Amino acid sequence: MAYTCRTCGAVADEAGHLCSPCGDKAACSFCGTLDVDTTHMCKDKLGAMNYVCGGCGRMAMEPGHLCKPKNIV
Repeated sequence: MAYTCRTCGAVADEAGHLCSPCGDKAACSFCGTLDVDTTHMCKDKLGAMNYVCGGCGRMAMEPGHLCKPKNIV
């Protein structure tokens, strides 16, 4: 099932890959903090980010998770 972002119109297979996602909150896979939203950024997660979206400013480890990926220098 595909999800569409209400903010920028991007499409993703998972709601968590959108800047305005829908769906349930989950635990952080890096630090284990419960009930985090998609903007949660723990220290371990921040160190793993390699790309930033040129459209919405979201960061990701993989370019395919962003609508306009740019390398973080």
